[in-house]
Formats: sequence, C-alpha cells, structure tokens
Amino acid sequence: MTATARKAHTEATASSVNRTGTVVVMAQRPARGIDMRKMLALVCRNILPPLVVLFALLAIWQLACSQPGATLPSPTQVWADSYDLIAYPFFDFGSQDIGLAWRVLVSLERVAIGFGLAAIVGVFLGAVVGQSVWAMRGLDPIFQILRTVPPLAWLPLSLAAFQNSNPSAIFVIFITSIWPVIINTAVGVRNIPDDYRNIARVLRLNPMEFFIRIMVPAAAPYIFTGLRIGIGLSWLAIVAAEMLTGGVGIGFFIWDAWNSSRLSDIIVALAYIGVTGFVLDKLVALLGNVITCGTAKN
Repeated sequence: MTATARKAHTEATASSVNRTGTVVVMAQRPARGIDMRKMLALVCRNILPPLVVLFALLAIWQLACSQPGATLPSPTQVWADSYDLIAYPFFDFGSQDIGLAWRVLVSLERVAIGFGLAAIVGVFLGAVVGQSVWAMRGLDPIFQILRTVPPLAWLPLSLAAFQNSNPSAIFVIFITSIWPVIINTAVGVRNIPDDYRNIARVLRLNPMEFFIRIMVPAAAPYIFTGLRIGIGLSWLAIVAAEMLTGGVGIGFFIWDAWNSSRLSDIIVALAYIGVTGFVLDKLVALLGNVITCGTAKN
C-alpha cells in the first residue's frame, strides 16, 4: 500500500470513528399536564384584584350601614332579608311570585328582540350613511339629534302607538340601542381602504356582494364596538322601561320592591342586573374577537 493510500485509509477510519462516536440529543416531548404556576399567576392577575376590591367595598358598606340610624341595609342584613332570592333564583310559585333568574330571562327576551332588530337595521343604515355622501349629509344630523333623546321619553309615544306594554318596551330598546350601531358602522365604512374598493371594481361586484364580502368584514371592528355600546344601552333601557310598563321583568320587580319598602330585595336585584350586563358585554366582545380575529378588542 502506497503512502497516499495509507493516508486516505487513515482519514476514512478517523472519520468513521468520529461519526460513530457522535451523540445526537433527541428533542424531548413536551410534558403534558396543567402548568400550575401559570394558572396561579393567571388567577392572581385577573381574579384576585377584583375580589380584594369587592371585599374591601363590602367591609366599608358593612361598617357604614351598621351604625345606628343608617337608612340602608348592611350586607349581612341583605343576606338575612333576601336569602331566598339569593339562594333560590329559579323558584316559581305563581305569575308574580318567581325567582329573579326568571325575571332576568324575561327581560333578556325583550332585549334580544329589540337589540337584534337594532343590530340589523343599524348596520344597514350605517353602511348607507358611510357609503353615500348625500345620505351622510341628509341623515347624520337627524341621527345626531334623535340619539340624544332619553330612552323613557320614547315610552309614552310607543304606548300610544302599540297599545301594549311588551312591544312598547321592545321599541324603547330598539330606539335606544340603534344609534351607536349606526354611527360606528358609518365610521367603519368610511375608513375602508381604497384598495378594497378598487378590488371590488375589478371583480365587478354588485352592491349586495360588495356589502357582504368587503364592506361588512372590513368594518367589523367598528361594528362590534357599536354593538357593545348598544347592548349596554339596551340593558339600561329595559330596566327603566319595565318600571313603568309592568310585567314580570327585573325592572318591575325593583319598582314593586320599592313600593313595598323591600330595600334588601332591590339591592339583590341590582346585583343581578350588574352581573347580567357584564356577561352580555363580554359575550358581544368575545363574538367580535372571534369574527374579527382580535382586531375588535378594546
């Protein structure tokens, strides 16, 4: 064997030894299970602060209303006086003797109808106002005037028109919640990039196709901002309207409790109203974030 051959054989042998001696570290499979540290951090960041503030407010309320001569009941007195309303929200002993959960559901049914109509009509009118300069000049001043009218100011006219309390309450919800939907939709349509409109011209989309495929998706973050404002106004309006129209809704319950001097029941009902309004707002926000891929997040 020549010197050149021996050198090549030696290098090949060394290379083979190096390859066989190399240890390759395999990627470890990520451990499955719940990361308790992250979960605890999430709880401390999102749940603990509101609970601390809530307990502090309850403590202040208890101290302030436990003094002699206090006109409002303390939290412990509310618990004692209205235990049945708190512990049994779904009891049903008759037409007017029902739990607060059933009353909230009755009010939510009216809100669903009124707000649903406001969402449909509001998005359509907002698209018209945002798309047409002449429509904006003609309708926008009228909308700006009507949206400042208080909700209960519409109630006498609605009672005179419908001659029934239920459709009157639904109309009050509709007329109260439609304005933020119209205004925000119009702003969103006016802010659609010109490139989108040029694409619609190239594709020769008709007005309905442009509305469904381009206008609504592009303005969706603005639309859902208006819907969040509208759902809050709807819930405010139904409680106020039910105080005057009667029925079995949560608003009439508060008015009836006031006439019967049941202040503890009123406080419990206010807690139901607040929690329900919070849930409605979060549901609309969640729907908006899902549809718009997070661009509607405030």
